[in-house]
Amino acid sequence: MDNLHPDPDSPQGLWLAERRRQVIEYLDRVRLVRGDVGDIPACSVHPYVSLWPVESVRMPGYIGWWVICGDCPTHYITATADQSARTALAVIASQWREAVPYLARGEQHPEFSIGDPALAITLAPLIEERAAALIVLAEDEDLWAQ
Repeated sequence: MDNLHPDPDSPQGLWLAERRRQVIEYLDRVRLVRGDVGDIPACSVHPYVSLWPVESVRMPGYIGWWVICGDCPTHYITATADQSARTALAVIASQWREAVPYLARGEQHPEFSIGDPALAITLAPLIEERAAALIVLAEDEDLWAQ
């Protein structure tokens, strides 16, 4: 995974700062009652994807949600007590794979939404590709050995 503490003025540092702003704006838009968004992502591959921990309201100091953003739709999942960033990526990939048939029909999944509903059909192949890429990241032992 990328260096999660880059120089704030470097291209990666600026990109991460913009992704964090994007996450906060997204969570405000979907009206998720939450604690703080992490200052740095749990993992990132610049300039493609970043995964951000979001603090639980009920259990301050613990992760309540994970938010993915970058070259993909911004999306969140509820965290579980034993869930690592690696597991969260796999869960997001699984949800996205499950959503692809719905999106291909121009619909949203009945339990969660991804992206702009008006763009569902055009999003389907993108989501399928991004899900496959996330699975590769989640399964790559070398990336998580650090």
